[in-house]
Amino acid sequence: MHILIGIAVYGFRVFSKIYLLGIFIYFTRKIVYSKPSQRILMVLFACSYVIGSEVFLRMTGGTFLYETSKYLVILFSLMGIFANNHSKQPIPYILYLGLLIPGILVAGFTVSEYTNIRTAIAFNLSGPVCLGIVAILCFKRKISYQNIHKVLFMLALPIITMVTYLFLYTPDIRETITGTGSNFAASGGFGPNQVSTILGLGMFVFSIRFFMYSPSLLFKVVNGFLLAIISYRGIVTFSRGGIITAIFMIVAFIYFYFIKVNIKAKYKISKTVFLFIGMGILIWLFSSIQTSGLIDKRYANQDALGREKADISTGRTELMSFEIDEFLKNPILGVGVGKIKELRQQQEGIEAASHNEMSRILSEHGLFGVIALSILLIAPLAFRLKNKSNVFFYSCYLFWFLTINHSSMRIAAPAFIYGLCLLDIQYKNKRIRKPKQNQFKKRLITT
Repeated sequence: MHILIGIAVYGFRVFSKIYLLGIFIYFTRKIVYSKPSQRILMVLFACSYVIGSEVFLRMTGGTFLYETSKYLVILFSLMGIFANNHSKQPIPYILYLGLLIPGILVAGFTVSEYTNIRTAIAFNLSGPVCLGIVAILCFKRKISYQNIHKVLFMLALPIITMVTYLFLYTPDIRETITGTGSNFAASGGFGPNQVSTILGLGMFVFSIRFFMYSPSLLFKVVNGFLLAIISYRGIVTFSRGGIITAIFMIVAFIYFYFIKVNIKAKYKISKTVFLFIGMGILIWLFSSIQTSGLIDKRYANQDALGREKADISTGRTELMSFEIDEFLKNPILGVGVGKIKELRQQQEGIEAASHNEMSRILSEHGLFGVIALSILLIAPLAFRLKNKSNVFFYSCYLFWFLTINHSSMRIAAPAFIYGLCLLDIQYKNKRIRKPKQNQFKKRLITT
């Protein structure tokens, strides 16, 4: 079905808006009409699906507002929070949201003729607010092992749609290669950074399914095939951030999965790892052939002629330095939400963003930003010390941390995946004890 959606949207782009409306109506009904005990799970399904479809909807013009997906995640999460009482009080994340308010006030008091205050706040705070709301929803919530796999699979389904669209948009990658820079043509005509980030998430989900959710050879072949084509399309975007992040996530998952299982399972995992590495090498070789070796130079930080580039961060280091300097000049209140880009334009004549959430929150929120960032960094780790049930914890934590350092929070994925760090995964179902046969006979005789 999701392959057909990709084909339909490629043929008639108006279907993209219909697809978005369908997502909203379908999941709203699911949440509203679900049993109270199932409501949080339905909310997680809805948010996960929106995360997987966000970049696809943006690249095909399906969103009515640029931040539509973040607003939907916030809406669905609030439906879950207010409709379901939770004994665990997420105090750290309520405080985190409160710490974002002074930055809004500062921005309001320093409005200039260049400032569009509504746009600045919506663009720069929709991501952090989305993260706070999702964290409140997920904070120490219990979820079964089977259901967390369903949540991740809901994220992966629209990624299959996006990959289908990408193959139709640029069936021959060789025709699109012009150098070692990010490849917009291979990214559906959209931002390669965002596309590779979501495809990296798809790589992670299908790696999990390849190791944990392939009960037969057929399942392993299907999951392996989907993993291969998603990895290939992610690599040829020439955007390194999403792919490198995915590799870190996968390595963390395999390691913590390996140490958690028994000896027999360790043996199976070891065999699968060798198969997995072999498949990864083949995917890379195929990508290298398709790009005439330019992808190797891209990851080696070289240009098309093989010369090493001066700055591996593609200029972002200087942009981050400017933000740190502004933080040091305004250490208490910061410069205000959305003001850092405007100041850079005025002082240096450069209209660009660092895409680094850590330096941005410091420069725009000052001391309040330092405290807010500390909460985000420390709170999940403190939870992990007491509860080690979540085998995906470090993978999700790494995704959030690495993504906000190369792509900021331009998409809602870091916010939602961060929330998954805070879930309490339950591995054993409570079984009803059946009376032994002799006890049953005694009761029958007594009766």
